[in-house]
Amino acid sequence: MPRIAIVRKERCNPMACGHYLCARLCPVNKEGRDCIKPDPITKKADIDEGLCVGCGICPNKCPFDAIYIANLPNELTTKPIHQYGHNGFHLYNLPQPVFGKVVGIIGRNGIGKSTAIKIFAGVLKPNLGTDTEKSYDELLQYFKGSASQRFFEDIRDGRIKVSYKPQQVDQLAKVAKGKVRELLQKADERKAFDEIVVALDLKNILDADISTLSGGELQRVTIAGTLLKDANLYLIDEPTSFLDIKQRLRVARYIREFPNEKRAVMVIEHDLIVLDAMCDLIHIVFGKEGCYGIVSQPKAARTGMNAYLEGWLRDENMRFRDHAIEFMVRPPQKKARIVQLTSWKGIKTTLGHFTLNAEGGAFNYGEVVGILGENGIGKTTFAKILAHVLKPDAGERDEKLKVSYKPQYLDGESDELVMAVLGPNAKKHETSLMKPLDIHPLLLKPLNTLSGGELQRVAIVKALAEDAELFLLDEPSAFLDVEQRLVASKAIREFCDQTNKTVLVVDHDLMFLDYLSDRLLVFEGEPGRKGTATGPFILADGMNHFLTGIDVTFRRDPESHRPRVNKPGSVADREQKDEGKLYYS
Repeated sequence: MPRIAIVRKERCNPMACGHYLCARLCPVNKEGRDCIKPDPITKKADIDEGLCVGCGICPNKCPFDAIYIANLPNELTTKPIHQYGHNGFHLYNLPQPVFGKVVGIIGRNGIGKSTAIKIFAGVLKPNLGTDTEKSYDELLQYFKGSASQRFFEDIRDGRIKVSYKPQQVDQLAKVAKGKVRELLQKADERKAFDEIVVALDLKNILDADISTLSGGELQRVTIAGTLLKDANLYLIDEPTSFLDIKQRLRVARYIREFPNEKRAVMVIEHDLIVLDAMCDLIHIVFGKEGCYGIVSQPKAARTGMNAYLEGWLRDENMRFRDHAIEFMVRPPQKKARIVQLTSWKGIKTTLGHFTLNAEGGAFNYGEVVGILGENGIGKTTFAKILAHVLKPDAGERDEKLKVSYKPQYLDGESDELVMAVLGPNAKKHETSLMKPLDIHPLLLKPLNTLSGGELQRVAIVKALAEDAELFLLDEPSAFLDVEQRLVASKAIREFCDQTNKTVLVVDHDLMFLDYLSDRLLVFEGEPGRKGTATGPFILADGMNHFLTGIDVTFRRDPESHRPRVNKPGSVADREQKDEGKLYYS
């Protein structure tokens, strides 16, 4: 059975564990052979995979969870496509671009998705598990007889041109200068400038300077610039980050119709609804985050999505998760006994050119209320008013209400340890929050060393561990991968049920909100100008109210019960619109 040994060097701390605890406990080392020894350059633990017997002592005894020994499937006899140094991350297999199709890639953070498409983009040259990059001739020999052989031949010979949108859209503002119009016209090799401006709703920012754009605006401009190139393969890494729900569905529609017989698209995305709506085929990337990733064979979008939720690849007889992710057959029902926690009335406030109105409503004990609406419509402003961060110009709210607030933008500049930031209250939620959100490996890390997803998980736990009556979480799914989103939504749901506390969640991932919400508060209006809060509604009514302005209908998948977007103009789409049921009941 093939075996790999991974040392997560950012976690390894030989001095803090008593000088290489792993090496002192290793049975092979005790026999006089150097299975584990200090790396002469990094001073971290170095493991000889040839000598390792897979006893499991070092990964279990390492106090920093820095070592992972993996016994790979017997079927996986090939070398890795790429390896990040000795005892570093391994990627096995590659996804397959298909002309005329959108191919989606789904998997956890740190599992190799971005590495795979960077190889296709030419940003990363695979090393086939060695210390040196491989030439095209060596790659062709490795992929001989596979679909990838022809692809790399075409890349080498210039028959395929690639256009690549990276994950970090903020880099655009650092490397590009000038107006949006100038940037896109310069990129417009397909002569499709007018078409894409309309499709991605860019008209109002064409004369804006790149340096002044918000995250969502930068995202849409970067997608537009990528799709305006005259290429054969378009690689799009996380196109919906920073986008609101309407923008996500607009982008998904355009990408869905983009491929033709000369164009292929590959997309990495964590929003399952959007990924399902835009893709024909899906590759699942599974393994151990930060350690190794294996790319599955392509599957039809519906089949692949359900296999991912089930955690089992039937065709490959591979179980990659010990539990299935399940959705309720019906949205959560109203509780039998309703006790009101707080209410508001006639709230009005003006911030610059923007005006917010929230006529009146109430939240009850023990419920999760999702908050839906476009960007710039007042959701965060309303949350800040309830949290006493902002004072309204008019209206009534509960001034004595104890509120815990997780803001949209997280402060990760501090060098304070996560353990100190969370404080003693977090220990009370060991089972419900700390364990499912995988906080323990982060406790001894400074905040400023955390990734976006790690910082988000810490912020969620910190907010929910506070002594409060109302908990406001602003975009808790941001930076989380698909599994982390579903784990976080389940943890929030269970926290609410166990403590009878009230939680408000502002988010743009419809599946995330569907999974945890009892009721919905819907914001409507004109982004950046005026917003109106309506509701809260029960979940189905709130979704119907919100979707009325989007021209989209949803159904439940008969197998997994997850929400799916109906194809525009399909029988189900027409029937639900005729019945006025845009969202399943």
